[in-house]
Amino acid sequence: MEKYRILFVCTGNICRSPAAEGIVRALAEKAGLSRFLEVDSAGTHAYDAGDRPDPRMRKAAARRGYDLGGLRSRRLSDEDFFRFDQILAMDHQNLDHLQRKCPSGLRDKLRLFIDFAETGEDDIPDPYYGSVEGFERVLDLCEAAGKGLVGALASLAGNGAGKNGH
Repeated sequence: MEKYRILFVCTGNICRSPAAEGIVRALAEKAGLSRFLEVDSAGTHAYDAGDRPDPRMRKAAARRGYDLGGLRSRRLSDEDFFRFDQILAMDHQNLDHLQRKCPSGLRDKLRLFIDFAETGEDDIPDPYYGSVEGFERVLDLCEAAGKGLVGALASLAGNGAGKNGH
């Protein structure tokens, strides 16, 4: 079975999208889907290209058993729209950016990550300028959305659907 590829996108790729990447990777591993799934993250802007995730996010994630230390930020590339099967934005602003950049025939790949959770939230808020509690809230939302996403992917993998079966 060909790998299903998912890209998580936020603004700088140092807080929300690397958290989503690490959480979904861990949840997929627990669900036995790691051979089926490839996850990555990127930012709409290159403020911190090459940097590790924000230390506050790494610390908060580590308290929950997620290791984000090996991740490095990168900017979204034009090739990403072709390479990934789903591109999941952390908020409406990032989704709007993706929709403007995305080739018209590929826009069905774009959606909000939070849509996989039943939280009543519209976005996963950017914690960068806030307190430690903001990072914890991002992790809560990414875990909820990650569980929904991995559940949907387990159904996809269980049905034997390949890359075009979504």
